[in-house]
Order: sequence, then C-alpha cells, then structure tokens
Amino acid sequence: MTFLGRTREKKTLTQFYEHTGMNTALIYGRRRVGKSELIKQTLKECGTRSIYYECKQTSEQNNAGSLAALIAENFGYPPLSFSGIEETLNFLFQKAQDEKLILVLDEYPYLREGVRGLDSIVKSLIDHYREKSQLKLILCGSFVDTMKSLLLSENALYGRIDLTLNLKPMDYYDSALFYPNFSDEDKVRLYSVFGGIPHYNRLIDQQQSVRENIISLIASVGARLENEVSMYLRSEIARIANANEVFEALARGFSRYSDILFQSHVSSSPALADVLDRLIRMEVVAKEAPINDEHSRRKSGYFISDNLSLFYYRYIFRYASQMNVMEPETFFDRYIAPNFENEYVPGRFEDMCRQYLIRQNRAGRITPPFERIGKYWYDLPKEHRNGEFDIVTQDENDYTFYEAKFRKSPVTEAMIAAEIEQVKAAGLNCRRYGFFSRSGFERPQSSDEVVKIELSELYR
Repeated sequence: MTFLGRTREKKTLTQFYEHTGMNTALIYGRRRVGKSELIKQTLKECGTRSIYYECKQTSEQNNAGSLAALIAENFGYPPLSFSGIEETLNFLFQKAQDEKLILVLDEYPYLREGVRGLDSIVKSLIDHYREKSQLKLILCGSFVDTMKSLLLSENALYGRIDLTLNLKPMDYYDSALFYPNFSDEDKVRLYSVFGGIPHYNRLIDQQQSVRENIISLIASVGARLENEVSMYLRSEIARIANANEVFEALARGFSRYSDILFQSHVSSSPALADVLDRLIRMEVVAKEAPINDEHSRRKSGYFISDNLSLFYYRYIFRYASQMNVMEPETFFDRYIAPNFENEYVPGRFEDMCRQYLIRQNRAGRITPPFERIGKYWYDLPKEHRNGEFDIVTQDENDYTFYEAKFRKSPVTEAMIAAEIEQVKAAGLNCRRYGFFSRSGFERPQSSDEVVKIELSELYR
C-alpha cells in the first residue's frame, strides 16, 4: 500500500529520530487520521532499530507479556519475562544505552488505564536515563483529551515531552492524491463528502462515479461508513442524544449559540456549552470569530469542520427512515442530489479555497504574506443590514477579499464588478480582490487589483 501525503509531518519525525540523545514525542489526533501509518512509514525509512507496540485494553501483565515477546523477537532473544510494565520499559531504556532504539507505544491511553501511575513511571525512567540512553520514545493515542492532559503542568510528564505532533486531517490537495483519476470537479465533490481522513479516502473506488461512491460507502443501508460518524461520537461522548441535536442544528445552517440552543432543544445553556466544548476538542466542530472582531462572542459562530460528519447529519441522519425503505439510487436522487450540487458542495468549496490560500502563503507565493484568514463581519446600521464575507485575508497593511464560485458557467466581468461594489459598500477597503471559479472566467486575465483563480490552479 503506497503511503501518500504528510510530507511536512514525515520530515518532522525524521528530524526527531536523528536527534542525538534521548527524546520523547507525543503524537495524537482523532481516530482514523493516520497516526499509526505515519509512524510505521517513517520507521521503515529511518534505518534505526525500532519496536512498535500497540497497547491493548487489558491487564498490565498481559501488556507486559506481549511487549516482552515483541522485544525477544526483535533482538533474537529467547522468551523474556518481566514482572510488569515498569521492568519492561526499564529494560528498553537500558538497552538503548548501547545502541539507538525507537520505542512506540501506540494507543498509550489503553496502557495507562491498566497501569497505575504509568505517567510517573515513564517520567522517572526519562529522568534517570536522560543523560545516558539513546531511546526515542513515542507515545501515541486517539483519545485527544487524554493525550493533551499529558502536557499539563499537573501531569508527571510535564516538561519531558520534546516533540508534540497533533496530526490533523489532510487538506484537499493531499486528499486528492488518493483519487488522482477523477476530474478536478469530482475531486472537489469527493473531498466535500469524505474530507481529509486517509482511511475514508482509501475506500474510494476510482472505477466508480462520485455518485456511486457516495451510495456504496455511506448513502445506503449497510454501507461501509454508514455508522462511522455515530460510532466515533459514541466512543467519545456519553450523552449522544445531545450531540445529535447539536449536529442537526449545525447541519441545517444554524451557527450562533442562541440559535443552536433554541433549535437543538438541548436542556440548558450549560449543557450546550459542554457539548460544543467536547465536539471542538474532538476537532469535528470549530468555533470561528470574524478576523476584524476576534473577541466578539455575539459574532462568533460554530461550524461542523469534519466533512463526513456534515454530510452524514445533512443527509443520512436526517433521512434515515427514508433510506431504510428506499432503493439507494432513488434515495440519493430524491434526498441528496437536489441540494448537493448547488448548496452543499459550493459551501465546502469555500473551505478548500481557504486551504489553497494557506498552502500558497506557506510556500511564499503571496506577497506580502497574510497573517490571518477567516470571515469578515460588516455592520451597516443606517441600512439596518449586517453580514459576513466568508474569505478575507489580512496582511501587515491591508485586507484582501475572495469569492468562491462553484457554478456551471464562467464568472463574468459584471459579476466581479457587482461583488467588488458590495464589498466597498460594506466599508471593507481592500488592496486586492480574488475570485475562484469552477468554470473559468469570461476574461481570464488577472490584474493588480483583481486575481482570478481557476479550479485547475488548486491542483497544480
């Protein structure tokens, strides 16, 4: 299986392996995001002896026995036996005094559950061997809250972590590496549904159409990903009913806190705050404030940031009863197709355009580089009108406004002029205006004031 993407993360881990002396890394991220595959791939390429152990949700002795068997196999020893995890880890720290060694404890929270005071044990070993061992220790896990707690000042491991890597979902560009044979338009549609989770993208069949992939993977009874979102939520959240209520409100377009509270029927404001906070920590929901008023609670909004979750609650969860009694093709055509092309995908396309701008900015292709990107809030009291512009960047001097159009026909000069006039009328003084278009432009040439970006540019 070919490993795709994650160039920056691979480079970071490779540099970690090459450091002299003993070091500890903390790698975490949501389930299915590709943490284990990233680690395994870099271990293959680094050339250093390594032991990769996936911790089990079982007793300490069982884990110690399994790890001991792995050690014996790796070093060509006869069967080994240790009294517990502390003795097993001590053996490896000691062994790394003679040769460089990488130890990966994947799903570390499982081991932590079964070994009382494990963080303190690891801390003591790190402190004892800091100056004499060459061990590279990697603690990896999917329970984000648990892994983040290892960084807190009250935790025994505080100050002992040399590298922290929060592995995020891939962006639209790296995700498209999983389905290169599709057209650029179809890549947008696929990313709009399956997002940046490598596991989901590996399931996409390039011999099928976008419609066929959606039906076979999520929009039919018994589909491979039909229950993926609900299972992930149940593994992290005790009161799943509240989470479902919140997701439904968000999927219908309600983003303000007061609107979500009213629409979701969650019992109280504190209960809603708790659910939203949990979903944000799980990185499936994001809170966003306008870049020109970042501290305003009234203007902040909540949005589903995970594409599969958004698609699931927009179409599958809402219409589950209909899907259970209809042919999959009929269900897709009646409940997904009417909204998907004209509303759902264009909304996701805006997010992809933000990602494109960030990629360009990091590559040094935007001058001067922008420092912030997000929504811009405008308020026109005399006209009794307010609203937001969805894609605005701010550099050291000015703002740049962008508009994303995922429509069948080219963007005309009249449309560009109308958008610019609307921006000016709202009081946003821009140095430059940018336009993204799925179908090109009536006049494709850019100017100093107006930048025109065709869809193909996003995949170059």
